[in-house]
Amino acid sequence: MTIDQFNFAGKKVFVRVDFNVPLDENFNITDDNRMRAALPTLKKILADGGSVIIGSHLGRPKGPADKFSLKHILKHLSDLLGVEVQFANDCMGEEAAVKAAALQPGEVLLLENLRFYAEEEGKPRGLAEDATDEEKAAAKKAVKESQKEFTKKLASYADCYVNDAFGTAHRAHASTALIAKYFDKDHKMFGYLMEKEVKAVDKVLNDIKRPFTAIMGGSKVSSKIEIIENLLSKVDSLIIAGGMTYTFTKAMGGKIGISICEDDKLDLALDLVKKAKEKGVNLVLTVDAKIADSFSNDANTKFCPVDEIPDGWEGLDIGPKTEEIFADVIKKSKTILWNGPTGVFEFDNFTHGSRAVGKAIVEATKNGAFSLVGGGDSVACVNKFGLASGVSYVSTGGGALLEAIEGKILPGIAAINE
Repeated sequence: MTIDQFNFAGKKVFVRVDFNVPLDENFNITDDNRMRAALPTLKKILADGGSVIIGSHLGRPKGPADKFSLKHILKHLSDLLGVEVQFANDCMGEEAAVKAAALQPGEVLLLENLRFYAEEEGKPRGLAEDATDEEKAAAKKAVKESQKEFTKKLASYADCYVNDAFGTAHRAHASTALIAKYFDKDHKMFGYLMEKEVKAVDKVLNDIKRPFTAIMGGSKVSSKIEIIENLLSKVDSLIIAGGMTYTFTKAMGGKIGISICEDDKLDLALDLVKKAKEKGVNLVLTVDAKIADSFSNDANTKFCPVDEIPDGWEGLDIGPKTEEIFADVIKKSKTILWNGPTGVFEFDNFTHGSRAVGKAIVEATKNGAFSLVGGGDSVACVNKFGLASGVSYVSTGGGALLEAIEGKILPGIAAINE
């Protein structure tokens, strides 16, 4: 069942969204993109004559805490929807049940932060640091047992379940995966955002127009190893950028100064170079770097070959020769995946490489390529440079997108498809 096929008239709908938005010290929302992304789904249900019960998390609370309360987003959500959203100051308990039961068509109820309960994530809390293995096992068993009741209670509020929270789809949490078991196939579905995310990932992994280029940034090879290995069997070109650059450079005998490096992953880097060669993948590595004498926006800078960085200096972005090489590969591509910036883009003096990559992706997209940008920093990049509208799709999911690219089955998606 798809959301477009379903008529929500007279139905109460539990919608799991990802309203984990950043708040400043005065609890003002500094970026409401995640809220706006869910609006089409919420408005479709209301327009049909349904009522909406919204569940979300905010932050990583270890129990109820005012700074993680969803009441801080209530007014803005009401403004966005054009409906006065009601609030239940608990996602469990009598108030939530009574307010959910009383909802009329066109009305919206926001539940308090789901993660105020350990049962949402299914992980025990408050264990002493010196807890024995037996105590840990008992605590885990207890929270898993109470998780069933927690999930059943959430499901009891509604006639239908809609998952529109791709950002948490890789977690088998109560509200993202387990709750779906309480609804039959005709009464559980993806929201519009989830549908788009699932289609975008499927297109970049299974409906590939060639050449296919992936740009992998980030500081650590270790955090991207499974993604890289999965991509080596799919891509024509793999561009390695960001902090990972210096682990590869050192592994091949280069001098990297004080650049970030995983010394225990040098053999792994060489193994990836070998695997790329065996699979006929064009592995594109940095040839020059913008280096600095300290990790600061105001540091002294210069360009040099990436394997000749002097002692006391570190690479904080790619250099102009590398920009040209990367851009040339990207512009010839028909499918593009970008995950991770080329340098420390948070510092304005080291944004040039990431901006150049972004512009090349936009140009390729104009010429018919499908481009998917995902993973927190890449998304921040395209937004910072005003390039988001020039790519095919910007994913809202960081960890979820990466696990999908690794080839893993995401629990939040599997639960709807079962």
